[in-house]
Amino acid sequence: MYSTSCEKVSEDAPKDKSVSDMLVDTFGRLHTYLRISLTERCNLRCQYCMPAEGVELTRSPHLLSQNEIIHLANLFVSSGVDKIRLTGGEPTIRKDIEEICLRLSTLKGLKTLAMTTNGITLARKLPKRRGHERVIESINAAIDLGYNPVKVNCVVMRGFNDDEICDFVEWTREKPINVRFIEFMPFDGNVWNVKKLVPYSEMLDRVVKRFTGLKRIQDHPTDTAKNFSIDGHRGTVSFITSMTEHFCAGCNRLRLLADGNFKVCLFGPSEVSLRDPLRRGVDDNELKEIIGAAVKRKKASHAGMFDIAKTPNRPMIHIGG
Repeated sequence: MYSTSCEKVSEDAPKDKSVSDMLVDTFGRLHTYLRISLTERCNLRCQYCMPAEGVELTRSPHLLSQNEIIHLANLFVSSGVDKIRLTGGEPTIRKDIEEICLRLSTLKGLKTLAMTTNGITLARKLPKRRGHERVIESINAAIDLGYNPVKVNCVVMRGFNDDEICDFVEWTREKPINVRFIEFMPFDGNVWNVKKLVPYSEMLDRVVKRFTGLKRIQDHPTDTAKNFSIDGHRGTVSFITSMTEHFCAGCNRLRLLADGNFKVCLFGPSEVSLRDPLRRGVDDNELKEIIGAAVKRKKASHAGMFDIAKTPNRPMIHIGG
């Protein structure tokens, strides 16, 4: 379970018309959302992200430094990116997380700075407790501090946690949170099997049978989720249907991995290094050419679920979601 909180600015804010051609692919999609993985390390071993045998971690000298992260982030923001989400691994275990957030928040043109975290170390000064209690307290703290929206992601796997779907929905009755149910997606090492997949239609059916007054909310064109409100609930419920009903046509996301590789599609194996040319001392114009060329190679949509399962890709712990 991941607690996700973001601050500042509505998703419905008008697009900046000065988006660089570097961020526009051959299908006319504007990529104004950058996800930055700060680390490959995590303090949990969730089945979805971490292969049972573990992963080989990139050595520290080959990971992006704080200054390199800020340099590349500034390059993207100055070209039209207006939303950055920090991911991992687990981003809060990075010792300089506070300074990274502070420096990113000063970038001119950045409207939204967000983070996806498991919540374990989010409130570092809490007395030692079991992990579940720490996560719940971190979510409550985010709500109390006014973070909006506070999102809770739940990757649904048949036979593992699919019996808890309605329990998560019940949580939204009193809490102003957005619970997001994510279809189980294949990544290296997470032993994906179509039998483990609980499709959106089945999840929705379970919710409809238990809760009345479920209403579809108007989604933003770049939303990955199908969003619903429920009569009498302070929070909302969403479904991310990557496997059964992809949303590639509205994709505006790019990914910068902890080792400096640049990825234009979560499910695509293609990556290009930005770390290596940056360390060679190339100027920003050349970096923009590398980024623009990668964006232009982005396909119209990712493959179907069975093709994805056979396509080599990194474990989620390396990609950062």
